Amino acid sequence: MKLGKYLHYKNKLYEVTGTAKHSETLEKFVVYRALYSSKKFGKNSLWIRPKKMFLEKVEVGGKKIPRFKFIKK
Repeated sequence: MKLGKYLHYKNKLYEVTGTAKHSETLEKFVVYRALYSSKKFGKNSLWIRPKKMFLEKVEVGGKKIPRFKFIKK
């Protein structure tokens, strides 16, 4: 998993800071931070998402695109 900045398909910017494993299932997760603020979640909120889901493609307008696209270190 490349660390760095990613663009979400909904045009929000995030920074992947690392990966983690679930203590019971050993499922792999991506740890990332929002590079924006929102009223609902605050400034630079921290998130985790299953690695498989983070790297999957989503369908937008009939076209498959990455959920998160790596843009720079």
